[in-house]
Amino acid sequence: MKKVFVLVALLALVSSGLAQEAATVAGAGRSLGDGLLAIGAALAIGLAAIGVGIAQASIGSAGAGTLAERPQAFGQILIYLVIPETLIIFGFVIAFFLNNQIGG
Repeated sequence: MKKVFVLVALLALVSSGLAQEAATVAGAGRSLGDGLLAIGAALAIGLAAIGVGIAQASIGSAGAGTLAERPQAFGQILIYLVIPETLIIFGFVIAFFLNNQIGG
């Protein structure tokens, strides 16, 4: 787990160093900054989806065990399963805002 955090920190430092506006690439009107914005938008949705998947795996297994003992707790468990989905919505909103900045 520590290696993952070190890798993420290293990528953050490298990407912040490359975030300066670069010369236009191959005359296509795209720059390095546009590519980094696209990678940031992809990471916003991708990492949010991975986090939600991990969270819902543990919530779902615990919820199934609870439902076996107390079927009347279905509504409460359903709410617990829906709460992590807000992370995907936040990731999508961030990706949408980043996508609007590309080429501008």
